[in-house]
Amino acid sequence: MQLSVDTRVVVVTGANEGIGYHILAALVEEGYRVAGFDIQGDAIESLHEAHPANVRYYECDVTVDEDVEAAVAGVVDEWGRIDILVNNAAVLNFGFFEDQTLADARRAFEVNYFGYLRTVRAVLPHMRARGGGVVHNVSSGVGRVGNPGLSAYASTKGAVESFTRSLRLELRNESVSCTIMHPRLASTRSAKALGYPESQMSDPAYVGRRLADQIESTRPVIYTDWVTRAGLALAQRFPVLVERGTERFLVERGTVGETES
Repeated sequence: MQLSVDTRVVVVTGANEGIGYHILAALVEEGYRVAGFDIQGDAIESLHEAHPANVRYYECDVTVDEDVEAAVAGVVDEWGRIDILVNNAAVLNFGFFEDQTLADARRAFEVNYFGYLRTVRAVLPHMRARGGGVVHNVSSGVGRVGNPGLSAYASTKGAVESFTRSLRLELRNESVSCTIMHPRLASTRSAKALGYPESQMSDPAYVGRRLADQIESTRPVIYTDWVTRAGLALAQRFPVLVERGTERFLVERGTVGETES
C-alpha cells in the first residue's frame, strides 16, 4: 500500500496480544500507521514484517517514565505526528481483597491507571502542537459494577473513568478529545484465567475490529456494540444481575453456600 504523508498515526499500548493487538491489526488493514507499545513485541514484530511501511514496535513499560517518553519521541521523530492514542495496557490478577497485598494493588494502579497518565502526559503536547488529537482510554464494566476477586483491577478502571471524564472537561475548549472505550468481555488470556464460561466471552478479534471501526469517534463513551452498552446499563440498573453473575466466585471460595436446584 502506498502511504500518504498525511496518513494518520495511532499509538496503542498493551498491543502485543488480546484486544490491543486486534485493534492494531484492524487499523493496519484500514491504512493507518500504527505503533504498538508493549514490554513484549513478537506479535507486533510479525505484523511489522507483513506491513513494514506502517507498523512499528516500541519496547515500552508504561510504569517507567523514560520508556514512555522515549517511545513517544520515537514515533514523533519517525512519522512526525501522533493523531490518536489508545491506552489499553493493563494487568489483571484475580485474588480476594484480604488475600492481596498493598503491593499488589499498587502494581495494578501503576500499570492500569498511572500508565495511562504517563502516556497521555507524553502525547498531549504533540497533539496540541498539531492542533488536534483523540485519546481513548480503555475501561471495563467491572469499573462500574464490581466483581468479587477483582477489587484492585475494578478500582483502577473506576479511576480511569473518573480521570477521563475530568480530562475531557478540561479539554472541552480545545481540539483534543478524550473518550472512554468499553470492550465486550473477550476470551483473552487474562479473562480465561478468571474462569468465565466461553459462551459469555467474545472473540478478541471481533472486539478489536469493532473498536478500531470507531477509532475516529470523539463520543464520551464508546462501546464495542449495542450488546455491550445494553448489558452494562442493565447491570448498573439492576445490581442483582451482577450478584447472580458473580456468585460462582464466592461459591468456589466457600463464602456462599451452593443453592439447591
